Amino acid sequence: MKIALVQTSLAWENPIENRSHLAQKITGFMEDVDLIVLPEMFSSGFTMNPKQVAETMEGETVSWLQHLAKAKNCAITGSLVIEEKGNYYNRLVFVFPNGDIKTYDKRHLFSLAGENEFYTAGKDKLVIEYKGYKICPLVCYDLRFPVFSRNVEDYDVLLYVANWPKVRVNAWDILLKARAVENMCYTIGVNRIGKDDNHHEYVGHSQVVDFLGNYLLEPQEADAVFIVELNKANLLETRNKLAFLNDKDEFKIS
Repeated sequence: MKIALVQTSLAWENPIENRSHLAQKITGFMEDVDLIVLPEMFSSGFTMNPKQVAETMEGETVSWLQHLAKAKNCAITGSLVIEEKGNYYNRLVFVFPNGDIKTYDKRHLFSLAGENEFYTAGKDKLVIEYKGYKICPLVCYDLRFPVFSRNVEDYDVLLYVANWPKVRVNAWDILLKARAVENMCYTIGVNRIGKDDNHHEYVGHSQVVDFLGNYLLEPQEADAVFIVELNKANLLETRNKLAFLNDKDEFKIS
C-alpha cells in the first residue's frame, strides 16, 4: 500500500483557503497512491472556536474530500470540525475512492487547550478494512493513551493525524515509536507545520515507523508530500516469527 503524507501549513479558521491550498498539494504529485493523509483540523487549524468553522457531514469540505478521492482514485483522510445535533466534534473522516465514508470522533480531548470545553468526545474506536489492510485512525492527543490504541483488533496500521506543537515534538517522536513497537504494526503520524493564530509553532515531524520501531520515513520538517509504501507480507512474517501480540493483556475500557 502506498500512502501520501501531506505536511503543510494551515490557514487559520479559513476552510476555503485550506481546501484550495491542499488541493494544489494533492494534485501536484503525479504518483499513484492508495491513501492520502491530511493533518488534524486540516480545514481550520486547531481552533477552540468551533462555531466559526464547523460544517456538517453534508457540507463543502466533506464533499470536497469525496471529489478528491474519486478524482485521484484513492482514499483520503484527516480531521475537521463537524457540528451534529448541537454538538461539535473533532471528527476524522475516512473517504474511500468511491465516496463512501467512515468516521471517528476524537476520544481524548486536549484539556490543556480547553478542547474538552468546546467539543464532545467520541467513544468508539474505528478499524477500517481497506485494500487488504486493517487501519486504526486516531487523532493527536490520543497518542498519549496506549490502552485505547492497544491492538486487540489485529490491525495492521495505526494512523495519527495531529496539530502537535514544536515545544513537545520530542514526545511525538517517542510515542509514535512506542505505539509501533508495542502493537507490532506500521505507525504513521501526520502533523502540520507553521504557526497558528495562538502563536503555537509546528515543525511537522510527520513520519512512518515499522512494526519493529524502524523508520520507513524519518521525521520530516519540510512543506511537502511524502510517499511511503507498506509491505504487509513483511509485517505478517515478523508477527508470526515473534508472536509478541499473543501474550497481550485482556482488559475492558469504560
